[in-house]
Amino acid sequence: MAELVYDKNGRLLFTKEMKEEYTILIPMMLPVHFKLFEGVLRNAGYKIQLLTNSGPAVVQEGLKYVHNDACYPALLVIGQFLDALHSGKYDLDHTALMMTQTGGGCRASNYIPLLRKAMHKANMDQIPIISMNLVGLEKNPGFTMDIGIIRRMMAGVVYGDTLMCLNNQVKPYETRKGTSTELLDKWIQKLCQQFAHGHGISMADVKKNLRLIMHDFSAIPEKKVPKIHVGIVGEIYVKYAAFANNNLEDFLAEQDCEVNLPGLMNFLLFMLEHRPDDMELYGGGPAAAAAAGVSKILFQYVTKMQNAITEAFRSYPQFLAPTEFSHVHELVDGVIGYGAKMGEGWLLTAEMLELAECGFENIICAQPFGCLPNHVVGKGMIRKVKEVNSKANIVPIDYDPGATKVNQENRIKLMLAVAKENMNGTNPTK
Repeated sequence: MAELVYDKNGRLLFTKEMKEEYTILIPMMLPVHFKLFEGVLRNAGYKIQLLTNSGPAVVQEGLKYVHNDACYPALLVIGQFLDALHSGKYDLDHTALMMTQTGGGCRASNYIPLLRKAMHKANMDQIPIISMNLVGLEKNPGFTMDIGIIRRMMAGVVYGDTLMCLNNQVKPYETRKGTSTELLDKWIQKLCQQFAHGHGISMADVKKNLRLIMHDFSAIPEKKVPKIHVGIVGEIYVKYAAFANNNLEDFLAEQDCEVNLPGLMNFLLFMLEHRPDDMELYGGGPAAAAAAGVSKILFQYVTKMQNAITEAFRSYPQFLAPTEFSHVHELVDGVIGYGAKMGEGWLLTAEMLELAECGFENIICAQPFGCLPNHVVGKGMIRKVKEVNSKANIVPIDYDPGATKVNQENRIKLMLAVAKENMNGTNPTK
């Protein structure tokens, strides 16, 4: 059995010996992307288990171990971990937990201290917690984000964004229900197999796979009929995790809508632009300048990967390509300052403008109740967005343990009623 090792601050480390023996649990957020990430980490030698447990028990676990004033996504993620650990499925002396940390001032940096506090309260201090980050916040000898993992993860983002985008555009119109989802699952399996053999990562492989993915989805028989176009923006976890937003995408499908869910790529570029923006806005010493330089190099690499997606969509004009970061960045010029970066920052405002511009002017802004940063750049910017684009039809929806699904869905239905009137040309205010 691996020996428990602590750093000078008393933090339990994930050691090289643990890598061989421990199962690492990771919380679910983006189903397509995280299945690919799971494959990447397994192929790197880690015993990864992607959690899918959900339901009222997870919420109750979160409420038991996290203060109810804490961020709702924190409550759900920690609740999902503890629900899994209490299920009896895992050997608690050979299990570790993994979460991402971005280094920002909000959720993805502060959940790990909350998780450690909850684990202590639950008498599970022997379980190591691994931080997945690129900014040196926490290091563990048994887990390293080396260049191979980073390249595979980046390829996973490219494929994940593309597959999610195509599935959302084809699924509402497919003549045989389930065809698009079957193809989606097939490609996830195929890509994980490629990652296992060191393929699918180079730019040549990425472009080849994207061409094949585009071809396969374009071949699915469709019947185009008028549908309400709905875009989803918001805090990253509530925006993407079906459990957090009460299966919002499924509900919209039941309401006969086509959904546009902006991908993860622009969020990564938004994060990478922070340090150069800070240098320009606030200045900084040699260390800050060096960090900004590294961010610029990574920014160029990720932009190159995003360009591959744009190129793949160019041959298939029937599909709406994901909007490039450069254009999203321009959309908020003069609308909100680039120094607004807490939570999803100016990107959330930009995505509302992006969606309204590309025909998805009916927008749901999903946010955790009490999340001040996203209330400012989300709900607080709705009036300004409507001034820029009068077609924008936006409804902010709060998610927390006390919010009822019925109330949320009723508010969305009111937005959809206006959307239907606008689509049919019967809204007297338009």
